[in-house]
Amino acid sequence: MKKTRLTLTALSIVAAGLFAFKAITNGSVKGTVSPADAAVRAWAISGTDTLKTDVSNGAFEIGDAKPGTYKLIIEAKAPYKNATKEGVEVKDGETTDLGEITLVQ
Repeated sequence: MKKTRLTLTALSIVAAGLFAFKAITNGSVKGTVSPADAAVRAWAISGTDTLKTDVSNGAFEIGDAKPGTYKLIIEAKAPYKNATKEGVEVKDGETTDLGEITLVQ
């Protein structure tokens, strides 16, 4: 009886420990670029992490971004200039929508 209680207690502690940890799920950053044909790529940079994606029909989404603060760079086609957005917050398992980013000549 004592051995059974001890075994059940140990199993309960192990089970509680397994469920105590939450897996980190990465987030993403999305937005649109205006004019739609003026951008080539979108880059997200945080420390040593660099993520990129192509801009298609004026829209982009950079997935698999670890939670943190990023600098976003929109790589433009000439005669437009690159656009930069600082302080883009990516949260665990969420999509950060930056809305429309307008490129200037």
